[in-house]
Amino acid sequence: MKIKIVRFDIHKQPQQKEFEYEVSHSRLSDALHEIKTKQDNSLTFRQGCGSGVCGSCAVRVNGVERLACKTHINEHDLVEPLNYARVIRDLVVDLSQQEKFLNQAKAYLHEYHATLIGKKDEQAIDVQSNCILCQSCLSSCPVYEVNEDFLGPYVLTRVLRYVNDKKEKNSAEKLASIQSNGIWDCTLCGNCTMVCPQFIDPKTDILNLRTKSYQNGYTDPSLSMNNGFDTSFGNGDFGFNPNGF
Repeated sequence: MKIKIVRFDIHKQPQQKEFEYEVSHSRLSDALHEIKTKQDNSLTFRQGCGSGVCGSCAVRVNGVERLACKTHINEHDLVEPLNYARVIRDLVVDLSQQEKFLNQAKAYLHEYHATLIGKKDEQAIDVQSNCILCQSCLSSCPVYEVNEDFLGPYVLTRVLRYVNDKKEKNSAEKLASIQSNGIWDCTLCGNCTMVCPQFIDPKTDILNLRTKSYQNGYTDPSLSMNNGFDTSFGNGDFGFNPNGF
């Protein structure tokens, strides 16, 4: 079986090049190891737990974000690094923006509140706690493609996790941190939900954060001032004129 891998050639001008390899393994992570040990030891990729828990082996297969350790390949599949990140070498990309965005959004337990936690409280944060920070969602995000300051789906999902955590004393601060380049910038396309290997639904998480923001006095900035229209009755061309047509 032959697969194609887009590689970064460090010996020439920085550019992506496509190479074809013959492999006998159907699991992508095994195929990458086979290529490295038997054909080309310069091939570079990330590998961690090998069981879909750490998220370090995320790549794109035929344009879709996948974990190499959980993906079975087919003839002529194309393997590429994640989108919208600087390629360090081959399938390894720079993930340093991860810490920056998590800190910016305070997506962690910031101010501890001692309280009793019940089963319901655990269930409220259980799904979002499963995020493995593989950044597949960010690689699939059309908003991040045009706005590199966008916090991204995985950060917003983790914000919801701590907003819903009874141990977090200051959830209002977290909501304040995601109003700009955050929840209102999302187009709700659902790409992030489709590629999440943990079956998390960041799109719904973002909608939940919008609801909580409304409840705390925030509004969608794109709807402010009625988008510039004069909606008063009888003034100008927009709206109903009670004195006639």
